Amino acid sequence: MQEIKDTQRAEVHIGFDGRVHKKYKGHFSKERYENEVRMLKYLEEKGCDFVPKLMEEHPEQLYIVTTNCGNIVHKISSEKVKSIFDALEFFGVRHDDAFMRNITYSPHLGKFCVIDFEFAVILETGEGLTIKEAEEAKGGDHERKTED
Repeated sequence: MQEIKDTQRAEVHIGFDGRVHKKYKGHFSKERYENEVRMLKYLEEKGCDFVPKLMEEHPEQLYIVTTNCGNIVHKISSEKVKSIFDALEFFGVRHDDAFMRNITYSPHLGKFCVIDFEFAVILETGEGLTIKEAEEAKGGDHERKTED
């Protein structure tokens, strides 16, 4: 497997079959795992075709397998970033980490995609987990993601 990311919060690998393997670790790992699973299921139900599809979920191991949504984007205008995350809200989800690092481009799909739904909220119900909630729960010392 090809390692994509190994941080305090997650290990991400791409398997030889192209699927993405993600294991959650660190602060709020269970809640982040549950939130990402919730968001991906909700978005699939809504017909959103520019996010990963959940293939496997392993709650006891805090581990998921998803489809691959292409490669990380290294250059994109701020207007395009905004329009991509606005399009996600059309499907009823607000991504709470709406930065370029969570956008990929899939040549197979011919479009930009959004990844990493650990911090996201379903607009209709308010269900989800925000970065602010995680920071407050930890007493404010949660390592907030910053723009790359």
